[in-house]
Amino acid sequence: MKTNILDSDGKKLKEIELPGFFSARVREDLISKILEAKKKKQPYSPAPDAGMQHAARGKVVHRRHVWRSGYGKGISRVPRKIMSRRGEQFNWVAAEIPGVRGGLRAHPPKVLGMINFSKINKKEMKIAFISALSSTASLEEIKKRYTSLEGKKIGQNFPLIISELKFKKTKELISSMKKILGEDLFEIAIPKRKVTSGKRRMRGRKYRKSAGLLIVTGDNEKMDSNVFDTKKAKELSFMDLDGIGRLTLYTEQAIKNLGERFK
Repeated sequence: MKTNILDSDGKKLKEIELPGFFSARVREDLISKILEAKKKKQPYSPAPDAGMQHAARGKVVHRRHVWRSGYGKGISRVPRKIMSRRGEQFNWVAAEIPGVRGGLRAHPPKVLGMINFSKINKKEMKIAFISALSSTASLEEIKKRYTSLEGKKIGQNFPLIISELKFKKTKELISSMKKILGEDLFEIAIPKRKVTSGKRRMRGRKYRKSAGLLIVTGDNEKMDSNVFDTKKAKELSFMDLDGIGRLTLYTEQAIKNLGERFK
């Protein structure tokens, strides 16, 4: 499988032979399995001492001739805290149980139910990683992911490979990406942020951000960008590719390093 190497203006420089994993079969079943296993949820629950920060001394006994007895007073046997007293007359208020003011929650969230204990085999993880890499070289998989590309003609060859990245300013990087990607792909490449709906706006999750373009560089190349996600070939992981068909740009050196990584 051959593809073109582009310069910073999006023009073809030469052709290279791609490593074999770019033509591997895309295993959607393994990719979905690992994405499900990698889901994380922040565990939350009430404080361990919630509803018990008082001096309630157990259930009220109902026997005669016993100190602090509820015998003959018409009160239930629930834990109570003493608000005031006059001799043997107590001003009691029920506590601890879920049905009273300031008591425990009836069915609080359980931390153990929120922790994901599922594990993935190493061979399955490797096959899924290779499948995700292979999907970046398939225009069909990219169109499946980005529905805005349906019905549009994409002239670029995938995977997108650039000879080298030497940009001193962000403006130069953005203008070069416009030439390499074209108008349709460039709209997808820029991460977009929008306000979410529902209660998560009040819980620290107000915005939702799209993935955008991923730039994979060689192990010895340096690339810092606040606009696009960047990752070195040796540090690239399955979660960076974010499933199937993410728009990804590789450098020529990154292709060589990935080929050595998956020999």
